[in-house]
Amino acid sequence: MAKSIMIQGTMSNAGKSILAAGLCRIFKQDGYRVAPFKSQNMALNSFITKDGLEMGRAQVVQAEAAGVEPDVAMNPILLKPTNDMGSQVIVNGEVVGTMSAREYFKKKTAYIPEILRAYEKLDSQYDIIVIEGAGSPAEINLKSDDIVNMGLAKLLDTPVILVGDIDRGGVFAQLVGTVMLLEEEEKKRIKGLVINKFRGDQSILDPGIEMLKSYIPNPVVGVVPYMAVDIEDEDSLSERLSQTNQKAVIDIAVIRLPRISNFTDFDVFSQTDSMAVRYVSHPAQFGTPDMVIIPGTKSTIEDLLWMRQNGLEAMIVKAAKAGCIVFGICGGYQMLGRTIRDEWGMEISENMEQKEVRGMELLPVNTAFGREKTRTKVNGIIQKTQGRLAALEGASVYGYEIHMGESQGEVKWITLEKESEDKGEAFLDGCCQGNVYGTYVHGIFDSEDVIRRLEEILLKEKGMTPEAAKNWDRRAYKEQQYDKLAEIMRKHLDMEAIYKILERK
Repeated sequence: MAKSIMIQGTMSNAGKSILAAGLCRIFKQDGYRVAPFKSQNMALNSFITKDGLEMGRAQVVQAEAAGVEPDVAMNPILLKPTNDMGSQVIVNGEVVGTMSAREYFKKKTAYIPEILRAYEKLDSQYDIIVIEGAGSPAEINLKSDDIVNMGLAKLLDTPVILVGDIDRGGVFAQLVGTVMLLEEEEKKRIKGLVINKFRGDQSILDPGIEMLKSYIPNPVVGVVPYMAVDIEDEDSLSERLSQTNQKAVIDIAVIRLPRISNFTDFDVFSQTDSMAVRYVSHPAQFGTPDMVIIPGTKSTIEDLLWMRQNGLEAMIVKAAKAGCIVFGICGGYQMLGRTIRDEWGMEISENMEQKEVRGMELLPVNTAFGREKTRTKVNGIIQKTQGRLAALEGASVYGYEIHMGESQGEVKWITLEKESEDKGEAFLDGCCQGNVYGTYVHGIFDSEDVIRRLEEILLKEKGMTPEAAKNWDRRAYKEQQYDKLAEIMRKHLDMEAIYKILERK
């Protein structure tokens, strides 16, 4: 049986995911077989495993930090919000339906056997399991039938480390308030406290840590600084989405759709010296970018209509006609086409009578939503390409497809193969016309071949040489960042105390 330790937070975005990733890397470095686990994750960023199943990207990052293949057992339940009141529910990598929050709350305990089966699979294969909670364990209106925080800790009989976020202020109130709202049995499960995202002189903080003991008995096992590490963020709370005025030689504008998903597709740009991403949600922010990207979305039609209403669609069309590179991924690709048809009501809301919506008409494709979701890992080669990105021809790509609907049309430009066991024949993906490009492949820019060529193309147009692009290795860079994360955490956590917690001593 594996040993386990659970990271819970005083609030969302307290840093649970990245601290769990850091512990995964530390335990791996110390010679253990490590796996992450999160029973229920709510996020729009997801990933397709090698067997074609869907899971949250936070656990993928943690698996990478642990040096193991992502497995859907690491995140048996994924909730992908469709609107403010409901979510698509994915269990063991498969969509089981769309439910309102109230409907899911009533039904969620029925998934406990699935959660336990997933955990037991990891339990039989690994030495240590690093478990991540969700939100806060002190949400008293949600504690009934909890399956992700203290309810899960009780089911698995695991010790807990509670993390507070000092960067947003009130960390002592966070920690004390959270503990005080827990039941006695739950309080005893908390074996250590961590103050996260600290900036400044810790000697000024130390008196507060000493006074904390008079309110709650749980020991502080670490004060972790605000870490300058480049590791994927979990969801729309990501600080990356607030980047509206980044400066670099190459200016890339990503449209910040209301239901944006898989925005980790663009993390790679921040890892080059010459390219910077700005997130644009209003025409006044549009500027004169070198490249515009329309990202994936959980609701293609509603986000397209949102752009149409607020004027961003007109800005993009105007930019495309002026020769700007416009690139759509997944839902963004669908928007660039002629029409989007929703015969089965997969996205059309009840107050929308039409079943077909006009697209941006920048690509000669028509999209029709079906009842089944495409989920597959892929790799392939970019074929004959038009316009300013013609030099991408022959570049190797890899990534994954995760979408409702199929797009039919002309000028498909990428040849792909599935990486799953039922590979089948190669197939064509995407479309390009002039300087407008679309694809269903998430992670297309993660390919070293693609990102290097793209950087070279855009720098050459500015009369510059891309020295920074020549020796860059995406996978090696990510490994360096995980090691950097582990190094910082070792320095600022009491690892001896954490190992004692792990050993239940």
